[in-house]
Amino acid sequence: MSLTPLTPLQPLTPLPGHTPQSTAAAAERAGVPLRGDRHPVVAATADHILTVVSRLRELDLADTPPAPSYRADER
Repeated sequence: MSLTPLTPLQPLTPLPGHTPQSTAAAAERAGVPLRGDRHPVVAATADHILTVVSRLRELDLADTPPAPSYRADER
């Protein structure tokens, strides 16, 4: 059985930033109580996290084996 090589992923279109209103709506949908004064802070934090994660998408992991092939008990 031969495996077909994976094609590189196309860059993702950046998502619009979070607003206090979108953060409040997301918290409500998730059932997370969030005071009104926290909406701007949580929105800024979510945007920061997405910025950091987007950097990870830029990494070339072509030579990295898939996670199921990793065994912690082997060296």
